[in-house]
Amino acid sequence: MGSESAPERTIRLGSLELEARATVIVVASTLLLILDAYHHFIPSSTYAEFLFAKALERTLYYLIAPLLIILVFFRQSPAAYGFRLGDWRAGLKWTLIFFAVGLPILFFSARTPAMSSYYAQAERTVSEVLGTSALDLFGWEFLFRGFILFGLYRVVGPSAIILQAVPFAMAHIGKPELETLSTVFGGILFGWLAWRSKSFLYPFLLHWLINTFVILTAMGIIAWPVSS
Repeated sequence: MGSESAPERTIRLGSLELEARATVIVVASTLLLILDAYHHFIPSSTYAEFLFAKALERTLYYLIAPLLIILVFFRQSPAAYGFRLGDWRAGLKWTLIFFAVGLPILFFSARTPAMSSYYAQAERTVSEVLGTSALDLFGWEFLFRGFILFGLYRVVGPSAIILQAVPFAMAHIGKPELETLSTVFGGILFGWLAWRSKSFLYPFLLHWLINTFVILTAMGIIAWPVSS
């Protein structure tokens, strides 16, 4: 898993030799997360427009920039970083299992006051929620479950599944506390799914299902079925 045939290179830091690609991945992903947190360059007039603009910006930060690093600087195929279909049978199976098992928890957590007030801020249609969420999370998942996970796996092995969940959880600070705490374990689960399927696409699909379900529930569009 990880690098396929590219030669290993090192970066010297005094008497230390650091694995070059892993070092670049950690530094670059940290810088990209900081830039995303501090800069907003696409104008918007409403909160719904802001969310869509932010999703576009994150496509640049979290998808385009890592792909350029992989192609131009590493001279590797994005497939080595999970940008492929992978084991689609296992990927789809575990995606649906995890989503189905988590539905009751997701529903009740989405109806808590903190989650409802946070995710119901913007007036959006169902199609706007689905589209903005997909655009936002595609790059988001490639950064964590593609670029970071598969890039570090070659150096640290399965521990990369745990390590990538740390910046993922930290990137949620500012969201409701319950959600941020859950991302430590959710990030590990997404990482395992990427490792098992050899692709970031299935964590993306699972994250998109979870995110849209939570938002639509918080907005009151999805309600628990009640028998008459």
